[in-house]
Amino acid sequence: MVSVALSVWSVRVYGTRRRWRRWQAEFACPCCGEGWARDKLQEVLFMLPSRAAAELRVQIERLDLVLLRRTHQEPMADPELAWWHRRC
Repeated sequence: MVSVALSVWSVRVYGTRRRWRRWQAEFACPCCGEGWARDKLQEVLFMLPSRAAAELRVQIERLDLVLLRRTHQEPMADPELAWWHRRC
């Protein structure tokens, strides 16, 4: 599941243009909702042994930085949501 989530997150991050349009920001898993891959990766980081979590965190952070550069904060987003759910 981790490799699938990392792969999906990578495709979402690199498979977008400079800025997302609202309809493009919808993630491809209708049963799990928007951002399910990043949600799963976050959960896994807390479940893995520290060394494995650190290695995975490096990969995730690289993708997150790209996402942060290509998107902006959604001003009307629920502040309770994880940051990746509040980007558009």
